[in-house]
Amino acid sequence: MKTFGFKAKLRYFPELDEHFRPIVMDNREYRKAVEESGGVPLKIALERNDGLISTVQTRVLTDGWRDDNIIYVERLLKTLLYLKGGWKVLIAGPKYIEDHLRKVYTKGGEREFDAEFMERIYDRKFVIKAMSMDNMPETNDMSKALGRNLSGCRIGFDAGGSDRKVSAVIDGEAVYSEEVVWHPKLESDPNYHYRGIMESMKTAASKLPRVDAIGVSAAGVYINNQVKAASLFIKVGKDDFEKKVKNIFIDIAAEFGVPVEVANDGDVTALAGAMSLNENRVLGIAMGTSEAAGYVDANGNITGWLNELAFVPVDYNPDAMEDEWSHDVGCGVKYFSQDGVIKLAKNAGIALDESLSPAEKLKAVQGLMESGDVRAAKIYESIGCYLGYTLAYYAEFYDVRNVLILGRVTSGQGGTILLDTAKKVLVNEFPELDIRLVVPDERSRRVGQSVAAASLPEAE
Repeated sequence: MKTFGFKAKLRYFPELDEHFRPIVMDNREYRKAVEESGGVPLKIALERNDGLISTVQTRVLTDGWRDDNIIYVERLLKTLLYLKGGWKVLIAGPKYIEDHLRKVYTKGGEREFDAEFMERIYDRKFVIKAMSMDNMPETNDMSKALGRNLSGCRIGFDAGGSDRKVSAVIDGEAVYSEEVVWHPKLESDPNYHYRGIMESMKTAASKLPRVDAIGVSAAGVYINNQVKAASLFIKVGKDDFEKKVKNIFIDIAAEFGVPVEVANDGDVTALAGAMSLNENRVLGIAMGTSEAAGYVDANGNITGWLNELAFVPVDYNPDAMEDEWSHDVGCGVKYFSQDGVIKLAKNAGIALDESLSPAEKLKAVQGLMESGDVRAAKIYESIGCYLGYTLAYYAEFYDVRNVLILGRVTSGQGGTILLDTAKKVLVNEFPELDIRLVVPDERSRRVGQSVAAASLPEAE
């Protein structure tokens, strides 16, 4: 990625990442320049499943700033794709910008992964098409009521990258919960995943007089309860994915003979927050193996957006850490997950045993934090700084009042430092925002998603 020519002055810097350039701040400088010069209008429309359309209208600088315009719009489009989703992109604006986007979102282009990701989710060829401003469509969006079903005997399952959690729930109360360590991201045999999920389901079922419904929370993209894309199955081959993974939760529920509802774990995080707070406009962010996110709108509904914030760019630093999956740099997964902790540990001078798994490395850093190691504290201060600036960026796209933060990265004393730092950045750098950071208690952080997941389906 080229260097963006607009750089903002920051009140706060992550001490362990002095080259961090929060997109929200540099974009402010860019937009100031646009406002002063008048600029040129540009509109983007994204079409996803069922003909739903999301639109964004902005302005770019005149032709003398082509490189910066391209970077600005490319990062904006990628944000929109992973935040809202889409297989078709319509653009009205300077032709050279559309030409560049078409070039990078194609076979062999820098954004090839992203185009193929959208194709896999929506089962449609990814398309970028130029339009006149007069012919651009308007927003056609919707949200879906999901969850909050508490009656009966239910199983709630949360599939994480380091452990799987399950709860047996009766009339909204968890009568049993457990966590089991597993390594799904390292396994190419889908039978490993099937056996692990079924084992947890059967354990929960044994604690119930009957099973009325199963709710599943898992990282990834799920449409009509099918697995469309999920890092849990990253090692599984394409053929095995189609035959044994795509309908894995549907098949397991069929064995129990009950309805199932599968949702992205971020959406379940947001739903759990909305239920516990008795409020809406909730953005849920889980920092664990990856960055998972979900959103409950002002009506208390789930939007159907992708909310794949792990892939959303947050940093304009062209030398930022690369995501090994998408091969892009500066994206959320390397800032708000155990990968972010591990990255910063090296900068803090903490040597972690390379034979340890990422989850074990996180635990090692957490152990140092609990023992009062100041180097570990700097890691959490840096992530908190990342978070404060990034939440302000997310607020440009979400109507959000409450941000629910959970996941293993936020556990313990380090999580307290992380959140205190994020609040400081928000209050002093973005006083116009009215965002409240909310954390559940320690037990809810670890098993709360599986309990909320149990409420997803309507029992027959």
